[in-house]
Amino acid sequence: MIAEFGLAALWLAAAFALLQAFAGIGHWRGFSPALTSLTRPVAVVQGVLCLIAFGCLIWLFAVTDLSVLLVASNSHIDKPMIFKLAGSWGNHEGSMLLWVTVLSLAGAAIALFEKRLDQQTLGAALFAQSLLGLGFFAFLLFSSNPFERLDPAPPTGAGLNPLLQDIGLAFHPPTLYIGYVGLSVAFSFAVAALLTGKVGPTFARAMRPWVLLAWIFLTIGITAGSYWAYYELGWGGWWFWDPVENASLMPWLAATALLHSVAVLATRDALRTWTIMLALVAFAMAMAGTFLVRSGILTSVHAFAVDPERGAFILGLLAIYVGGSFTLFGLRIGVVREGKTFALMSREGAIVGNNIFLSVILAIVLVGTLWPLAAEAMGDKISVGPPYFNRTTVPIALLLMLLLIVGPMLRWRGDLLSRHKAVWVPIGIFVLLLAILMATQARAGIWPILSLSLAAATALGAILPLIGRRLMRMPLSVWGMALAHFGFAVSVAGMAAESGWKSEKLSAMRVGDSVVVSGWTVKLADVRPVVGDNWVALEGQVQVRRGDDAADMIPQSRQFSNPKQQTSEAALLTRWDGQLYAVIAAPAKGDTSDRWQVRLWWKPFVTLIWFGGLLIALGGALALIGRIGLFRRKRARGNPWSDA
Repeated sequence: MIAEFGLAALWLAAAFALLQAFAGIGHWRGFSPALTSLTRPVAVVQGVLCLIAFGCLIWLFAVTDLSVLLVASNSHIDKPMIFKLAGSWGNHEGSMLLWVTVLSLAGAAIALFEKRLDQQTLGAALFAQSLLGLGFFAFLLFSSNPFERLDPAPPTGAGLNPLLQDIGLAFHPPTLYIGYVGLSVAFSFAVAALLTGKVGPTFARAMRPWVLLAWIFLTIGITAGSYWAYYELGWGGWWFWDPVENASLMPWLAATALLHSVAVLATRDALRTWTIMLALVAFAMAMAGTFLVRSGILTSVHAFAVDPERGAFILGLLAIYVGGSFTLFGLRIGVVREGKTFALMSREGAIVGNNIFLSVILAIVLVGTLWPLAAEAMGDKISVGPPYFNRTTVPIALLLMLLLIVGPMLRWRGDLLSRHKAVWVPIGIFVLLLAILMATQARAGIWPILSLSLAAATALGAILPLIGRRLMRMPLSVWGMALAHFGFAVSVAGMAAESGWKSEKLSAMRVGDSVVVSGWTVKLADVRPVVGDNWVALEGQVQVRRGDDAADMIPQSRQFSNPKQQTSEAALLTRWDGQLYAVIAAPAKGDTSDRWQVRLWWKPFVTLIWFGGLLIALGGALALIGRIGLFRRKRARGNPWSDA
């Protein structure tokens, strides 16, 4: 009954999406007052219906209704409740329903809360949003029905992929999807602006909170996903340049560039074409990521195994939405008037440089991700891995950091760098630290040393714009910018320290044996069997000591029965200067010496990577709160359209 109710709600939501498309056209063209009055209510009802459908799916997973194919294929009666609930979106059909639900709720939020857009542009935006929804509704209902029944129902269910049976599943996909779908709002706004020709500061102020919100959630999702993979996969790394990891990075790069462009358009009426183009590119990257993850063309721990027919469906949607939007861009960008001009040496000029560097990194990642797939389609097999990405993106990222030092200090429209003597302070810090590290730590390599030196200079550069200002009266948006730039420097410092100064040791140890890694004495004290809710494991008791600091670490080698799979559960010991990372595995086949494989890493300051990511997201949140609060105050004074 619940499954049928959820499916009915999904069909009704699709019908309301179709009605919203017609109402949006009437709203945009202004030829039907009756349709215009329906646009907002229809969008809200569509969002509610999708939320009901997704709630039904969560209920089916919570009660483990094995008569539903999706539940039987991805859940088990003995699985802990948190993983039953999170399992509702830990599969292809459920994740796509979550996507459509967030998409519909975004449309409802536009209808309820968007007050800055004029009525014509609002109608066109809701029309574009409904077209996005219709494509994904068709995909769900005709190709990926999450409520399909199974007769007869199996007794237990197949279970969820053990690698997904982690609390990370409860946070990582939803935050990413909110980010992806938030970019759909920017996409719909950009399409609406092209249709109406109304691109200017008012339009940008309407778009900016949605872009900020999407960017914040993308940042949180990528940060959480990186840490989840770091401790769950057991290989000791925080980023593998996996194609599916890249699928989330590419929209973030485009969204970061878009965020800077829309800020310039909102405050200085410049970069109109940049803003429209980046809004289209950002959502195109989100769509490309959806295709990569769900088409079945990738072999990745992150990817969903989906048949080629579904992949072709998504590829068709990608061609329609991305191809159609860029065709519209080519046909209509001529009606968008040029914004105000500025000198190359200005804050706007620095932001253009920022956008160029981010776009180059995006292009590098896109080519590196798609080229092996294209080569394989032509009968050739090539591998593009971390060496390619690191050697090509790191130099561009370092140039970007130099801009982060200088750009925030420049004035709008035009400036002279000679006016800002303070800029030489972080540059001097960079040169001094670079010289010291090259003299004392040359073994770490040039790129980690350069990155760490620039990270220190960038962190100082993020603080300099605050000096000499009344801090308590400074807008939250300025605090947010400074904190986000500081967080970026913190993350880069963690990446540089981990890549240049980490230590690794792989040992075959009997119980009672000890090894030393980076000043830590590590003893394998015991190995014992343990039983969990739906797994059994061999658990090592590892005693570690560094000076007076002593602790126990408990790595595990787990064996799941439903489905059958073995995983390594890493043990992490976090200290102020880094993390000790331990993985244990059973002796190799044929080895009768009772020696356990113990792999150890000491990763100096690695936690700065994720701490910096959280600071970046917090900076975005402060900016969002500040912008919304400023707009409300200006509305209360009767002037919401001034520079907010």
